[in-house]
Amino acid sequence: MHNAKQNAIADSLVYKPILIPRNWAKNIMSLPSTIAGLNQLPADKKRDIYQNIVPPELLEMFNVREDLRDSQGRDLIQLHCPSGSSDVEIALYHSAEAQDPILFGHITDTIHGQLHILLYGMNDVNSTRYDVDRLPDGSKTSFGITHRNLIAEEKAFQAGLAPGQIYQGPHLFKESLLEFECFTASMGHDLFFVEPLYYHVALIFEKYGFLYQSGKRFMTRIEQGFAPNGELIPLLDNSTPFRQPGAAGKIRLRSWAIHDNILGEPFTNVTMYKYIDKDPEHVCEISIPW
Repeated sequence: MHNAKQNAIADSLVYKPILIPRNWAKNIMSLPSTIAGLNQLPADKKRDIYQNIVPPELLEMFNVREDLRDSQGRDLIQLHCPSGSSDVEIALYHSAEAQDPILFGHITDTIHGQLHILLYGMNDVNSTRYDVDRLPDGSKTSFGITHRNLIAEEKAFQAGLAPGQIYQGPHLFKESLLEFECFTASMGHDLFFVEPLYYHVALIFEKYGFLYQSGKRFMTRIEQGFAPNGELIPLLDNSTPFRQPGAAGKIRLRSWAIHDNILGEPFTNVTMYKYIDKDPEHVCEISIPW
């Protein structure tokens, strides 16, 4: 992730004007410029800052109070951001008894002190749960990356979910992106990096203006493989539930086939970056339907 190529790109990127919407403008002069700097702050200050990454629309959807506490005063946000560390892990729950978070994330600093999202997701915990994140014995699968619960994955697949999803999403990607852009700008940066863990996530990022720091050739090879007469087409042979003929024409089905190792290698080593967008409503068209 933090290699010489990223260093060169970071050194060569030009400055763009930053738009700071919502409630971040009042904090811009007071925030440290790195996660490591934020983590040096007192615990209550860190909580006040990190909770602003949460899109208000998610709180409204699950009737969570703005202070992220329940009616009994119990804290609904969990932060792992000890002093001396350069990363933060975030989990927000809609109730103190909830099994799963409605938002989770892992953010770190690059070697240049820029922000890098390693993991970020949201769950509609009112929808059906699919245990793709754990095996029948309870051991974790890292969302199907290190191990796979094939029975749960097939059920999720048939229900219309994408790889890695244990619930349906709340459909708030644009809103969460805006909050993170505000967070990035408030720390004095005009871009940030992300690590898409799945093919479909990379294409969603493309739609919203993210560029490739690494992995562009890999994505091009995938596109060529799924093209008519491409090398991946004969492998869409129904040999598993995730390799359906015709899957080349849909982003979600492609992603499941890739998750099923149709490439002969995992989807990895893809890093993207995005400038803070002056027009958050602007999106790029993706030619392949979902």
